[in-house]
Amino acid sequence: MKKLLAIVLMLCLLVPAALAEEAQVQEVNWEDMGQLLSELDAKGITGDFYVLEEIAVKFWLPTGMNAVELTEEDRAAGYIAYFLPDDQSAQVAVVYVDADGMDIETYAQSLSEYGATEIEMIQLNGLPGVSYKVEENDSYNVAFATQRGYILEFVMSPASAENAEYVWGLVGASIQAAE
Repeated sequence: MKKLLAIVLMLCLLVPAALAEEAQVQEVNWEDMGQLLSELDAKGITGDFYVLEEIAVKFWLPTGMNAVELTEEDRAAGYIAYFLPDDQSAQVAVVYVDADGMDIETYAQSLSEYGATEIEMIQLNGLPGVSYKVEENDSYNVAFATQRGYILEFVMSPASAENAEYVWGLVGASIQAAE
């Protein structure tokens, strides 16, 4: 049952999609993740929501992921937030990417040029976006276009770690506008 649930979640977030004229958009809602949260809780993996006030976004993070204080150089490079556990075995980065004003569909179409795979258009908690994987970085990624013409990306790695499909799937599925 656990593997089936993981497969269903990954299909929701990362199924390869042909980015043709009318790509299908996969709808994902945080309210539908209760069973997966229970599965992780049974494995001893808990978490809570983290709010990024400056961009009015919140998302679920596993317990033990600590916010790293960003330097001026980090901010200049587009980082909004960065999280690491004490052992630095994983990371979640939230980054603004200057995509020259691309909309999310155009951005999604360009991702394969940069080594992205499993590219899928999503409607995530009401926000249009794209999910994809970058094997070179061992990461799962979720991206959205902003009103200012930038791309807001959530980069979660390593994608190959034990329980990554559960944990990063939940982080990705939880991204939503802060109330």
